Amino acid sequence: MKDRQHDEFNARVKTVFEGLPIIYYRLDALNSENSTSINTLPFSIKILLESLLRQMDGHQITKDDVLRLAHWDPHNPSASGDIPFKPARVVLQDFTGVPAVVDLATMRDEASRLHKDPTQINPLVPVDLVIDHSVQVDAFGTPTALQINTEREFQRNNERYRLLKWAQQAFHNFRVVPPGTGIVHQVNLEYLASVVATRKDGEQIVVFPDSVVGTDSHTTMINGLGVLGWGVGGIEAEANMLGQPLSFVAPAVIGFRLTGQLREGVTATDLALTITQILRQHGVVGKFVEFFGPGVAQMSIADRATVANMAPEYGATMGFFPVDAETIRYLRQTGRDDQHVRLTEWYLKEQGLFRTNDTPDPEFSEVIELDLADVRASLAGPKRPQDRIDLTAMPEAFEQSLRQDVSQRGFGLTPDQIHKTATMTWEDGHQETIGQGSVVIAAITSCTNTSNPSVMIGAGLLAKKAVERGLKVKSYVKTSLAPGSRVVTAYLKAAGLLPFLEQLGFDIVGYGCTTCIGNSGPLPPLVSQAIQEQDLTVAAVLSGNRNFEGRVHPLVKANYLASPPLVVAYALAGTMRINWNDDPLGYDAENHPIFLRDIWPSNHEIQETLAKALQPLLFTEQYNEVFGANPLWNQLPEISGSTYAWDESSTYIQKPPFFEAHDSTHEDIHGARILAIFGDSVTTDHISPAGSIPVNSPAGQYLLSHQVAPQDFNSYGSRRGNHEVMMRGTFANIRIHNLMVPGSEGGITRVYPSGEVLPIFDAAMAYKNQGTPLVVIAGKEYGTGSSRDWAAKGPKLLGVRAVIAESFERIHRSNLVGMGILPLQFEPGQSAQSWELTGDETLDVILPSPLTPAAKVTVQVHSPHTQTPRSFHVISRLDTPVEIEYFHNNGILQTVLNHLA
Repeated sequence: MKDRQHDEFNARVKTVFEGLPIIYYRLDALNSENSTSINTLPFSIKILLESLLRQMDGHQITKDDVLRLAHWDPHNPSASGDIPFKPARVVLQDFTGVPAVVDLATMRDEASRLHKDPTQINPLVPVDLVIDHSVQVDAFGTPTALQINTEREFQRNNERYRLLKWAQQAFHNFRVVPPGTGIVHQVNLEYLASVVATRKDGEQIVVFPDSVVGTDSHTTMINGLGVLGWGVGGIEAEANMLGQPLSFVAPAVIGFRLTGQLREGVTATDLALTITQILRQHGVVGKFVEFFGPGVAQMSIADRATVANMAPEYGATMGFFPVDAETIRYLRQTGRDDQHVRLTEWYLKEQGLFRTNDTPDPEFSEVIELDLADVRASLAGPKRPQDRIDLTAMPEAFEQSLRQDVSQRGFGLTPDQIHKTATMTWEDGHQETIGQGSVVIAAITSCTNTSNPSVMIGAGLLAKKAVERGLKVKSYVKTSLAPGSRVVTAYLKAAGLLPFLEQLGFDIVGYGCTTCIGNSGPLPPLVSQAIQEQDLTVAAVLSGNRNFEGRVHPLVKANYLASPPLVVAYALAGTMRINWNDDPLGYDAENHPIFLRDIWPSNHEIQETLAKALQPLLFTEQYNEVFGANPLWNQLPEISGSTYAWDESSTYIQKPPFFEAHDSTHEDIHGARILAIFGDSVTTDHISPAGSIPVNSPAGQYLLSHQVAPQDFNSYGSRRGNHEVMMRGTFANIRIHNLMVPGSEGGITRVYPSGEVLPIFDAAMAYKNQGTPLVVIAGKEYGTGSSRDWAAKGPKLLGVRAVIAESFERIHRSNLVGMGILPLQFEPGQSAQSWELTGDETLDVILPSPLTPAAKVTVQVHSPHTQTPRSFHVISRLDTPVEIEYFHNNGILQTVLNHLA
């Protein structure tokens, strides 16, 4: 790490800690420059401030940047302006990491074309890519499930993995954690994160707070450990790797005060769902949330991480928990180096970044309070993570959702459909009947909960009690256990609980994000047939964080988030239509009813089991050889070279054409057609779908034309390195509703002037051939969900020049800017409906000159039904000068190359 020479605040300190010569940058040096003490700033703002102070270079980060943030006003935070943040490191997962590597490889080719050294395109900060999103639940309910799924994973993803192995040797500062290790966020929590980072500076060591951005929305999970970090789009992450600061307006910080403690039988999952509901209703998009109060001290790091993980679901940039004594205890418990742990505690106390019970509360923009004792057992669904339901209210809520109109997030069943059933006869001759609300998927999966020992042990204890009472899971329930890391398996084994989970069908199916991202795999053929023949509204219960329509499985319409113990309970029940107070799960040998309350483990049982099973040695054993522990990964051929050898016949990896398109994005847009008009809460799953690729979709037809058999289609996520597949998958989700084709479902639109209805991809190509620019219109919370860069890349390749929405989700708005697409926001109270847009109009978008952050932009509407055009104003969501530069250069990647050239 090069020593910065811009120490204008006299903040640089040289000292010695336990014989180590170290350097750090004193935050309190800014007090003399500040009218108020920085001690009153929220911890999250102070960590941002340290980053600016330490990396001030007079160019990308100036003295003025530091002073503006030092004067952060909780009641007017945007007055601090644009923050140029350069995080300590970047984490990637493979779904978003593969296209990032493809882009970097393409940039190396482009650098060569410009007669520049391609190795200048190289990460300047440490980058870790964890392969965790590619394993699919093909096999389940068998001891061989893990082996079968792992082998199929490598068969399907051989090309992608070879690309990543090339990247590992081609790029400096780039490591790959092989498949079969764990979920990126749990590996980050248990191993990669240091809380306090160190870099060599000659003979000395610079010490500073760890910080991270990641190409997955749930990077925020690391906030539970006191590490500043959040999810960004892949294109933003690439810019960070290449030395560009992440630019954003200084955020408001919402203080969330916790008091009391959780009641008996209530889990960290229930707390996370409750906080998600509260904050989503309050509105915290683009804001930091920082937790404080006496209740925080009652929470383990795993519980904090569970809450922090769901920051994207409650809409915040972060859900931050400052470092305290519990953080230090966790670092020791997970086997971190003891001297580094001591350095961490000393440094953070020196900097005023260590929270104690005596620490005065910071000044926040707003304060929300919750008594932990008020949290109740919950689920969330059936279509959004913020729609929390008390467990006791589930029967009534589910019946209501069956009857509610689709526009009200229901399923719109008529009275005669409510009681439809289908009977299946299995190979052994026994019959089972499924109906509306039958649970066909029960999955313990995803980073939110599989990282939390208390809920995982709770699931194991519930399984043990169920097996001992003779309870069994119905044959039509697809059960799976995908631990967040191998440490989970180790402590479940040490506790003696894994065999009981396996007896209920919860055999380990893989180490990665499975059902939560649509890698749920196929349902048994009998179940699929029954659902389709009777058009049944069946359910999935998963311990994940995402349950948007069409995400978990194409045939499963109702999806509920729940704690791992509740996943097991619903697997035993086999239906959502169970009243847990009155309906038994089954009967014992003496025909006595067995209720959920009879097998639910107590908090004391869970903690007692944890104390015996969870030891530091488990962490050190699993992570000692983490980069070479997978033999299938080690057997992959080594590929050398500074540039990548593209294979034109590949259907997984193709060189994208982003540098071939040179749109004049700084000019007005004339004669644009509306590609689609969407309502509220259109997610990145709708825009760039995850999960399986339907045979009859444009993407499926492309693969068939390249001799790929349907059984080898793999998932959209696994093919993110091929723009031909991804642009065809853009807006192709089977549950998307385009208001230009009323009553329709799926990725279709109406093409004008003919009025013909076509798949959105075909329509876009027809417009592209005519040279017609495109605009997308949307409602509130456009781009909610995962940080999918292809939700911006896909529209770019379809010819979308601007998106006009009532509001944007943070990461997706940033991704649009990163691809040179103009995000425009309706003025308050206005919408597509208020301006009576139907889709047959043409639009002119007139930009002011010069274009400034949050400028007013004029939209002229030309309707075939009137001779006189009408116009309205929208707000440009280019929020910072850096974003305007990206927009003028046609995106972040072109900006970086322009600087290089």
